[in-house]
Amino acid sequence: MAKARPVRGATVNRASRRFNLPGHEPDGDWLDMRDMVDDGAPPLRTTVTVEHPRTIIARNASPDIPFDRSINPYRGCEHGCIYCFARPTHAFHDLSPGLDFESRLFAKPMAAALLRSELARPGYVCRPISLGTNTDPFQPIETQWRITRQCLEVLSDCRHPLTVTTKSDRVVRDIDLLAPMAARGLAAVTMSITSLDPLIARTLEPRAPHPERRLTAVRRLADAGVPVYVSIAPVIPAITDHEIEHILARAAEAGARASFFLPVRLPHEVAPLFRAWLDAHFPNRADKVMAIIRSIRGGRDNDPDFFSRMRGQGPWADLLQTRFRIACRKHGLNRETTALRCDLFSAPAGAQGELFRA
Repeated sequence: MAKARPVRGATVNRASRRFNLPGHEPDGDWLDMRDMVDDGAPPLRTTVTVEHPRTIIARNASPDIPFDRSINPYRGCEHGCIYCFARPTHAFHDLSPGLDFESRLFAKPMAAALLRSELARPGYVCRPISLGTNTDPFQPIETQWRITRQCLEVLSDCRHPLTVTTKSDRVVRDIDLLAPMAARGLAAVTMSITSLDPLIARTLEPRAPHPERRLTAVRRLADAGVPVYVSIAPVIPAITDHEIEHILARAAEAGARASFFLPVRLPHEVAPLFRAWLDAHFPNRADKVMAIIRSIRGGRDNDPDFFSRMRGQGPWADLLQTRFRIACRKHGLNRETTALRCDLFSAPAGAQGELFRA
């Protein structure tokens, strides 16, 4: 059994799919089991590599995702959430979705200039842009790099609608931008809270802020007039599912307007990493947890199909949905939706000058 590293989520650094080298295996639902890598090295230090993308707005056409474009200022995430469905993207760099994902990060310092250029293109059609859909835009390195802040400044200047998804109270740093935008119907924030138990949170999301700090951030955002959602994503059977009602009660008390939840997803390399995490932290419950997950996912560790991947299936999924719906009704959540405005958008000028200015 692999040992947990201090303040890291993954217990192992499994080999990745070799996207950039010859002989890579086909992209299946998840990889074949690989030998665990545990070299007894000391606690890992975080490194950051500058990335130079040609564009910054990512597009998707997924029918079960409520946005068609997003921005990710960083690749990899130091929060180290063991369940993170973005972990397999590190394989594109021939890095491990395990410890590499949370310790070998990439930053995109030209993101704001690229964003301004893309928004200025003739024919650009304004739709809400989501930040934090892949990795957290307010992870610890944002304090130094401030790339998310720069992107928010561009969107604010252009009166472009946006949503932010984060599990960090660092988001309150940018209330000075988010509150005026929210007053115009241009901004909303989703705070991810998966557990209120600090012991569970510490192993599940080892470098994410304490759950109480996140609830305080919800209150500060709500008091500033920013619409706040609370995401219980993922719900992990037999680990965190008993907390659904308590999280919703605390979210409503803090001023959240709405909430949603997702059963845990284990795509690609996430499945073996998650099983190794269970063996290290919840060995007595590991078999039960995986059995319930497979019952929700049609007998597999992961269900990649549109729509069902977000909801799950079977009695366990139905029970979670019923409990969630009853608790939301009890606490006055999800009574109304927040529609962001696109009619105020004003395309930026001088984008090329910004992009190539020294």
